[in-house]
Amino acid sequence: MKRPSRVLLRNSLIFLSCCLAWPLGTTFAQKKVESSVTGALLDFNAPSSDFAGPELCRECHKDESVRNDKTRHWQMVFPGKDYIHGCETCHGPAKAHAASVQAAHGVDAATAQALAQHPVFNFKDHSTKEINERCLTCHAGGTQQMNAINSEHSKNGVSCVSCHSPHHGSDSNFLLTKSQPELCYSCHLGQKPQFDMPFHHRVNEGLIQCNDCHNVHGTVKPKQVRTSSTQDFVCFKCHTDKQGPYVFEHEAVKIEGCQSCHVTHGGPNPHMLKVSNLNLLCLQCHTQSSFSGAPGTPSFHNQNTFFQACTLCHSQIHGSNFDQFFFK
Repeated sequence: MKRPSRVLLRNSLIFLSCCLAWPLGTTFAQKKVESSVTGALLDFNAPSSDFAGPELCRECHKDESVRNDKTRHWQMVFPGKDYIHGCETCHGPAKAHAASVQAAHGVDAATAQALAQHPVFNFKDHSTKEINERCLTCHAGGTQQMNAINSEHSKNGVSCVSCHSPHHGSDSNFLLTKSQPELCYSCHLGQKPQFDMPFHHRVNEGLIQCNDCHNVHGTVKPKQVRTSSTQDFVCFKCHTDKQGPYVFEHEAVKIEGCQSCHVTHGGPNPHMLKVSNLNLLCLQCHTQSSFSGAPGTPSFHNQNTFFQACTLCHSQIHGSNFDQFFFK
């Protein structure tokens, strides 16, 4: 009897492995989806009888500041859980809470004890981590919030409700408690005077906003700075003519970025340069004793005439497709 070839045996084993693995893979995929859905509804697994409905909440919470029927939170629905609506989408089941308050109405001590036995999620009583986790139950799927847990804001105790009002925001855009840039200036006082400098990004004028350059929910870059779709510096989002690619690139731009020569928010010098004299800026790298690897200035350059800027000749200083010395 002729033995089967090695190729036939190998193919047979691969086919058999696929057949055995297929139902296991299907089950794993189903469990993965189920666990994802369960995780999203983790706070709402209580039976429908535990939910009071928003109208019962309004019997006590009549203040307009806590009504959110005009926001997207009010319009939120969960598949197969249509009884979860309004206040309880964020605060959790409230029927026991409402019943305990009604039973102990008028008795302060008893009310406090009853509320302790049947609490709802009160954002004022929870830590930044707990608040952010509650909000990310729904908002974790967005690309803007991918690094929210590890963001600088989260690490410094700034929760979602520090900037957003779940009920009514002063700024209807993203339910912000204040409009930009005043909201950012509430904490970042050191950056506010930078935008009053003679040369600055026009944030106060409303041309751009802080979140055009920074992802306030966190990034993998320092200072929560955004990157372009090609993972380049965020400056190229507006200054596309400086991006390239170039045949001859200025290494400072590709390695250190735009802020190797420019300040980012605002400063006293034209073009938001770090120093007032352009030659001194260039000579930070282009000296005979430089350790940056940049070529030193040749002997025929007279650097005593400081009023002559290097870019009078090296006009394409960000990069060139024709000249290695950025002449054209």
